[in-house]
Amino acid sequence: MNDTGRSVARRILLSGTAVAVASLMIAAPAAGQENHSLPGSSVAIWNLAGEVTVVGGSGSEVTVQVTRGGADAGQLQIQKGPMDMWDHDWQTLRVVYPSDEIVYGELNGGSQTTVRVGDDGTFYGRRDKSGDKVTIKGSGGGLDAHADMRISVPRGKTIRVALAAGSVDVSNVDGDINIDVGSAEITSRDTKGELSLDTGSGRISVRNAEGDVSLDTGSGEVEVSGVDGTELSVDTGSGSVTGGSVSVQELSVDTGSGKVALTQVRARDISVDTGSGSVTLELLTDVREMSIDTGSGGVTITVPSDFGAELEIETGSGGVDVNLGQISGVKTERGYFRGVVGNGNGEVTIETGSGGVKISRG
Repeated sequence: MNDTGRSVARRILLSGTAVAVASLMIAAPAAGQENHSLPGSSVAIWNLAGEVTVVGGSGSEVTVQVTRGGADAGQLQIQKGPMDMWDHDWQTLRVVYPSDEIVYGELNGGSQTTVRVGDDGTFYGRRDKSGDKVTIKGSGGGLDAHADMRISVPRGKTIRVALAAGSVDVSNVDGDINIDVGSAEITSRDTKGELSLDTGSGRISVRNAEGDVSLDTGSGEVEVSGVDGTELSVDTGSGSVTGGSVSVQELSVDTGSGKVALTQVRARDISVDTGSGSVTLELLTDVREMSIDTGSGGVTITVPSDFGAELEIETGSGGVDVNLGQISGVKTERGYFRGVVGNGNGEVTIETGSGGVKISRG
């Protein structure tokens, strides 16, 4: 074929390719904003990357406003429908990313997170642990796409949201909330109902939650204030736990590395365990049982005037200072204290590997 023939053939081929691409673009979901409604009492949503806002809503259905972003946003697919998950049927919305490498510019350039994703777009909490490994990164080659969401939740609904990278903000929701993220910050305020927030890496902030609260972060600090419910459970692999105005029956805090500092605490049963970090608690009510264990870090406890308990304190390295007035049955040795305060109805055990212990009245 001569040069002229090759040129003509090339133009024909490019023209045909352009027609095919145009056809695909028409068939593919358009980039931009779209709205979806999900019926039923239980709704689950999966999205690999984006900023997610969850707010209280009206009406009878959960509504999801999706805003696509990125150069390849048009390739994202939205799938909906009922699925049998967690022992009953859930209405679901899933953002499907047709690539195993996702570029999300909001991540720091060198950071990335990896997750196994099923063909249906689900991840985290799937009963089937298989799936394709998908990497989400801040830069480089891959599908440049994400989906920001605004989820409106009517009163009394149960909502689960799974997000691999981005951020989640929850506010003014009256219902049961479960947020599971891989590398993302979670903030929550003014909620009613069960609240469960879990992030592999990222900060958690909770303000004004009425109901049982469970907070879990692999790496990241937790700040919590204004919790009123039966139970508050906080678990962090690495990160401090701070806040106050906590009124619950059971308070449990476990941190691998990081201080615990909580003020204005009302709780019947308290358990605090930190591998490395100080513990500071201000108690406003008497306790039935309190256990504090820190591998490395001092313990400072302030108790109310009517505090009564059997105390047992042991420290590997550090002094013991108990300033609670008259104490009966005192037994002291180096790094050890035992005695009964007030009516002695409660039981308090404190153990530190390295760090002093101080208890006084507020």
